[in-house]
Amino acid sequence: MTTRLCTKLLTDLTITRRKLHTTSSLSCIFRRDPKSGYKTIYDKPPPEQELSILDKMRMGYKQFKVELGLLKEEIKERFRNDPIFIYRQDEVDVLWRFKGDPKSLEQWVVTCDSDYNEGYSIAKLDMSSNGTGVFSGMLNTRLPKDGKIKRAGYCNFNSIPKRKSFMREVYHDWSPYTHLVLHIRGDGRCYTLNIATKGIFDLTWQDMYHYPLHTRGGPYWQHVRVPFSKFVFASKGRLQDMQMPLTQHDISSFGITLADDLSGHFRLEIDYIGLEYDRFHKEEFAYESYDVSDIRF
Repeated sequence: MTTRLCTKLLTDLTITRRKLHTTSSLSCIFRRDPKSGYKTIYDKPPPEQELSILDKMRMGYKQFKVELGLLKEEIKERFRNDPIFIYRQDEVDVLWRFKGDPKSLEQWVVTCDSDYNEGYSIAKLDMSSNGTGVFSGMLNTRLPKDGKIKRAGYCNFNSIPKRKSFMREVYHDWSPYTHLVLHIRGDGRCYTLNIATKGIFDLTWQDMYHYPLHTRGGPYWQHVRVPFSKFVFASKGRLQDMQMPLTQHDISSFGITLADDLSGHFRLEIDYIGLEYDRFHKEEFAYESYDVSDIRF
């Protein structure tokens, strides 16, 4: 009886192994789908924008040459890598500086409510005669007459997410620093600094940290130092009861928004945006966090 049982188990295992199919590894480029295969009607391009197979092959060949060039530069950077071991006091590491180069504007994307038919604001990001970036436009709080939108009037410019060759995602690592530094010349209005962090799950894709940027009007430049511990946690524009400190090792993008509910022209001139390490700053997080799990209604 024991022999028959062992024979049956071996036969079952053999049948099970025969059902397992393995394939050799493919040397192709894999691009992870953030939605895990779930598509909507908005993800499919309209029929007039669909390309033929030959056109797709041509575009893919051109893009392949560009990505190979980026990969070559990454390999060179890897061999001549010069890591920073010492972060000096009061020394600013510049992340974004316009330098009078129009190509620096390609690192940013400008949006406002009129882009989505949700308002009438206008915004743009240009280069000034001094070689600095100028975020300007017209903020309009007038509501569209559709009966759905209850609040309008915002303008924003945001950094394009950082990527390596072949569209590989990579995040900014700001963990060695304590302060965000901006050299700006404002118009007296109150802007908002936005730092976005994108986690693994789609529930965290809308997580963002904010801090108000109060500008001074007039011809003088303003040096702004904001500790990362002062940023407040929000999701989809709403402050959260469960506050948590900024995770500085997975920063996906940085942006500045104007939504002070005051219609009129605005102008914000930016010289550079950088990071600074202050060894005397010991604060980890400046706000309290409320545990709402024990609250009974």
